Amino acid sequence: MPSHLCALERQSDFPAEMIPGVSKLIGEMLVERGLVQLDDIKKALQLQQSTGGRIGAGLVRMGAVAEEQLLDVLAVQLELPIALVGRDLPDAGGLFSQIKQGRIDINWCIDNRIIYWQSDEQTLNYTGRDPLSAFASDVLQYHYPEFTLKPALILSHSLDVLIDYLRKELNAERFFSEGSETKGLRELAEEAPVVELVNNIFSKAVGYNASDIHLDPQEDVFRVRLRVDGILQTHLEQPIDRYPAVASRVKLISEIDIAERRLPQDGRITTRVNGREMDVRVSTLPGVHGESIVMRLLPKDRKELSLATLGLEQDHMQLVGSLMQEANGIVLVTGPTGSGKSTTLYAALQEATDGTRKILTVEDPVEYQLPGITQVQAHAEIGYTFAKALRAFLRQDPDVIMVGEIRDLETAQIAIQSALTGHLVLSTLHTNDSLSAFTRLIDMGVEPFLVAAPIKAVQAQRLVRKVCKHCAKPGHVPESINTEFANLKRDFTPAWVEAVGCAACNHTGYSGRMGVYEIVPISPELHDMIIANTPVTEMRKLARRQGHRSMYQDGLIKAARGQTTVEEVMRATNIDAD
Repeated sequence: MPSHLCALERQSDFPAEMIPGVSKLIGEMLVERGLVQLDDIKKALQLQQSTGGRIGAGLVRMGAVAEEQLLDVLAVQLELPIALVGRDLPDAGGLFSQIKQGRIDINWCIDNRIIYWQSDEQTLNYTGRDPLSAFASDVLQYHYPEFTLKPALILSHSLDVLIDYLRKELNAERFFSEGSETKGLRELAEEAPVVELVNNIFSKAVGYNASDIHLDPQEDVFRVRLRVDGILQTHLEQPIDRYPAVASRVKLISEIDIAERRLPQDGRITTRVNGREMDVRVSTLPGVHGESIVMRLLPKDRKELSLATLGLEQDHMQLVGSLMQEANGIVLVTGPTGSGKSTTLYAALQEATDGTRKILTVEDPVEYQLPGITQVQAHAEIGYTFAKALRAFLRQDPDVIMVGEIRDLETAQIAIQSALTGHLVLSTLHTNDSLSAFTRLIDMGVEPFLVAAPIKAVQAQRLVRKVCKHCAKPGHVPESINTEFANLKRDFTPAWVEAVGCAACNHTGYSGRMGVYEIVPISPELHDMIIANTPVTEMRKLARRQGHRSMYQDGLIKAARGQTTVEEVMRATNIDAD
């Protein structure tokens, strides 16, 4: 055993002498499986010395390991089953009936967080926060001497759901009174079960590599949904009675007013989850059944943030590289929310940072901090808007300016003025494709000749899911798809794949995302069309004649390489499969 783990012999989750046949300690097993680091074990031991409790619970509270992972290892170590609601456990109503009619006072079960149920006439199953405690087994055996006791492990949030149901059925007092609601919310947010539940939600989100966490209150339950590879997946449902506690905890750690539930609020959390440093943007929105909370997860470690890893084809890479060397003009990146526009600009800026140019950005919020670049946070609530920041930028002698988003006429006019006076301006717009950017700016009130003059290129993009490398299999496509690919004149033989689904990708068939792009430089012919306010369909035909690929065509190349599927490209680029 490594010397660092020797202390675990005295402080493991369950002392070895209590469990015949256990040869390895829980900390050792977690380290062997790569689920935690030795430093995490040391910190958990220190936490145990100061606060007591189990090392496993300490690791979960620290965010070092997800509870599901801990229980899987404990189940192997202790040779105990994991009780799952709907599989091993009766439903909540049946459990309430059994305990209510049993020999032990149900209030004792609620207070000690212990539940039990019969699986047959000789066996009494039980679980709780500490199913191997002598206290629990002694009490149960005293009241049920003729039964064989079988302990089981259970996820804390599953146990919380069941205990809350029992308490609700007994009409127990609510967590806080009407007269001291704010005080009650604060106390509730600090309770250990609430802290552990919120930490488990974060751990699960990071474990699944989710980009967002959605807390959605409904009439009877609230759902925890994770956006994984752009698709929302429901991972947890809990009774609505628990939601005020969870919402208050999130608002408390993101420094949002927990007493204000009538207005939208924004906050931010900096935390460490599963060994990764994270920035979390929090947004609350009042709803009929409570506040909807969305948390955007932004890892601080962005080693993969480069144009080479975003999915740009070689010709697009060269084009973006040449655009970043322009002395002046505007480069626009377009697409809907969540299509990776800001990430593309960050990657372009990071590669353009060579120490010879002054680069300024104004963002709301600053998502990633880039070395060698001055980044400014806009604060619209105090009047510090994109437009005001841009005016200040012009007195800072910049070479390159990035504006998080052109949202209004004033920002558009100052961005154009900056580009016309010797600055390279990068920004984003919310449009469906690249060439619609001109129509959008004209609709804002910018004159067509001012739109055409400074813009060097427009780029549109979407994110497509990459197929899981563990389960993808060769696929076939209609002959029309093969013909479309042949027209793109690529120098490789297509290797189409199909998504299957396995444990590694949570049975979705996909893991990770990459971009598909449409980049259109402004040619003299296109310049004249913009001034004439020509319809987008005509400009699109010109772009195709000039050899510029659509996002669908760019995605088709990636699908032919076996990086994604044709169905996924069609979904992301809104192409009818027929």
